[in-house]
Amino acid sequence: MDLQTLDPKKKKYLLMGGIALIVVIVTTVVLLLIKANATNNDDSELGTGELVYWGLWEPSSVMQPLIDEYESAHSGITILYSQQTYTNYESRLYTRLQQSSTSAEPAPDIFRIHNTWVPKYYQYLYPLPTTVMSKETYATTFYPTATEDFTAKDGNIYAMPLEIDGLVVFYNKQLLTAAGVTTPPTDWDSFVELAEKLTKKSSTGKITQSGLAIGTSSNVSHASEILSFLMLEQGIDIINETKTTVTLNTAKVKSVLDTYTNFAKGENAIWDSSLGTDLNMFFQGKLAMFIAPSWRAFEIVQSAPTIEFGTSPLPQLAANEQPIYYSTYWAEAVSKNSSNPKAAWDFINFLAQKEQQKTMYSNAAKIRAFGEPYSLVELNSEMTTNSYLSAIATSASKMTSWGMGDESFVKATLNEAITSIIEDNVDSQTALKTAETAINNQLAQTNR
Repeated sequence: MDLQTLDPKKKKYLLMGGIALIVVIVTTVVLLLIKANATNNDDSELGTGELVYWGLWEPSSVMQPLIDEYESAHSGITILYSQQTYTNYESRLYTRLQQSSTSAEPAPDIFRIHNTWVPKYYQYLYPLPTTVMSKETYATTFYPTATEDFTAKDGNIYAMPLEIDGLVVFYNKQLLTAAGVTTPPTDWDSFVELAEKLTKKSSTGKITQSGLAIGTSSNVSHASEILSFLMLEQGIDIINETKTTVTLNTAKVKSVLDTYTNFAKGENAIWDSSLGTDLNMFFQGKLAMFIAPSWRAFEIVQSAPTIEFGTSPLPQLAANEQPIYYSTYWAEAVSKNSSNPKAAWDFINFLAQKEQQKTMYSNAAKIRAFGEPYSLVELNSEMTTNSYLSAIATSASKMTSWGMGDESFVKATLNEAITSIIEDNVDSQTALKTAETAINNQLAQTNR
């Protein structure tokens, strides 16, 4: 084609089209170079090497596909995942972190901590970099309890949750239906009335069917957490701002403890320490309701598949303007002595994203009844239609807890206080004074 013979107008359009094409090609090349350069910069900042990741509840079949995806996008980073056993997990992890701070003893780079552990652990943790996620974004991405639980007294955030969980009411649908009730009441007074109605006794006064497992600690799986919930529901400040001192020896705490233990005392008791554990009683169809985190559903499904059960949010005090629920869940943290804390936090942030959480949930749902309840606020609606998780969806935004630090010690001490009242006839004030002293002595050592 001879440009000299073309009509001037056609020649003009042809030249304009050519220029436009060149602009598109140049722009595309520039954008690709910018993207490649950004990716290289990110990988360069993250460095290379291996990251040891201690998981807790999820097997490799759940986590490895996500790890593979991250590694393929970040050349040079290798994630070595292992599922830890829960037995002695806390003591093993804490010992490793302590030793790694003063010696060459290796500790995992990434691991799970409970939402009550931060006051004890934060001195051995690497804080969440603001380049990964700002505090403001964190506060709107996750439920309020996460910001409260994982912010240490130095103002830094030390863990990022991949799940949310808390106490809910498990109920036997057949037993409630027989009493003319569909679901447990949402207020405490009506809830207790139903528990009393559902309790049956022999001619000698022995409980043959309990309406609610409450009042003891030896056979109530989450007694200390239920007691903590009752205190928080009453607006009691259990621990001070520095998380170093608890206040238990007060009239208000005594009233809560008396309310709890009275459920297992006297002729009107609805539960007592001579019964089997709450789980076994529920498995046998002899317990109408008990309080526990959502994951207890796995044990019911496995051990008592014929039991038709549901879950509902914890009942509330009518006097409270806003509902209060109790959180107990886990989050990922990074060792202060990690060889590559930036890459570790980048990986955790990757796992916390919407698509990765949904993949993790889907992978886990292939091996059990459901995956870990979503920690992201934007995924709350995904749980509302799930019969196992709807109570968590309702409760999550109003959940709270308190920073025990040494959770295992505090829970054991609270359980001992309950047992001393029920089985040894110790008065509640003496039990609380003993518990307060023991816990404060321990926190002076751990929550520094």
